[in-house]
Amino acid sequence: MTKVFATMKFPEKGINMLQEEGFEVTVNEKDKPLTRDELIENVMSHNALFCTLSDKLDKYFLNRCSHLDIISQFAVGVDNIDLEEATRLGIPVGNTPDVLSDATADVAFGLMINVSRKMFYLHKSIGRGNWKHFKPDANLGIEIKNRTLGVFGLGRIGMEMARRCRGAYNMKIIYHNRSRNKMAENEFGANYVGFEELLGQSDVLSVHTNLSAETDGIFNKDAFSRMKPTAIFINTARGRIHNENDLIQALNNGIIWGAGLDVTNPEPMDPSNPLLSMENVAVLPHIGSATRETRNKMSELAAKNIIEYYRGNKIPNLVNTGVSIQD
Repeated sequence: MTKVFATMKFPEKGINMLQEEGFEVTVNEKDKPLTRDELIENVMSHNALFCTLSDKLDKYFLNRCSHLDIISQFAVGVDNIDLEEATRLGIPVGNTPDVLSDATADVAFGLMINVSRKMFYLHKSIGRGNWKHFKPDANLGIEIKNRTLGVFGLGRIGMEMARRCRGAYNMKIIYHNRSRNKMAENEFGANYVGFEELLGQSDVLSVHTNLSAETDGIFNKDAFSRMKPTAIFINTARGRIHNENDLIQALNNGIIWGAGLDVTNPEPMDPSNPLLSMENVAVLPHIGSATRETRNKMSELAAKNIIEYYRGNKIPNLVNTGVSIQD
């Protein structure tokens, strides 16, 4: 019997699909990610791996577990996996694209609104006993209607964020990509700009790109210094895309106005991080895809990658398309 190891308690829909197909599924019952050694120990007796972003599948892991037939990731991003090494070893890697675009865009949109009106900070201030009486010149936010949204990485999630901002607030859309997005240009008049223009023109700058060597730490002291002092920085992609110390300094020094983060650098964030007490900052614990509907769909897609592989069919969401799959 083919054995699948699931590194976490993933939504039951995908696990049930695998079991109904005849797979023996072992689920990590611990309420935390396994260490690399623990993961290797468990995977050694299994044929396939059902994993997620907190599992670090580096070169060492992959060579110790080169017997794996397939890895299916419960996420869109795969920056936790050494894809080059997986490809060299002939291990196909699948992911779960498309299904989390709406849920993640909702979080980005919500962070933008919350930061613009200081909602997180003011909510907490009530519990501290600071709501005494009306003050006409206190607790002032900024309006974002008719402003400019800059999108760094106008893919599926970035498109949904742009649609929300355009439809709800009539925001002008500018973007920076490796390639032009003609659909966005035609649908809501998005304008392609260089990175420097994106920084300088955006009232809200929302990050939706993949983490790569090119994007790792790209939003740093220099980048923040080129943004408007009234700008809001939103990151729902990967924490390592921004330099957190530089972001803290930019906020403290009034270089930018505010920030909304669903991802941090590192994760999880230290409870003493100064971002959590700043007036114009809203931070969430990486919940972009956290709706019941989306997580169920992700589980189903991850399971389907494994099922179709063993049926001898094309893997629906193959990431390392250059892999030579062994029979």
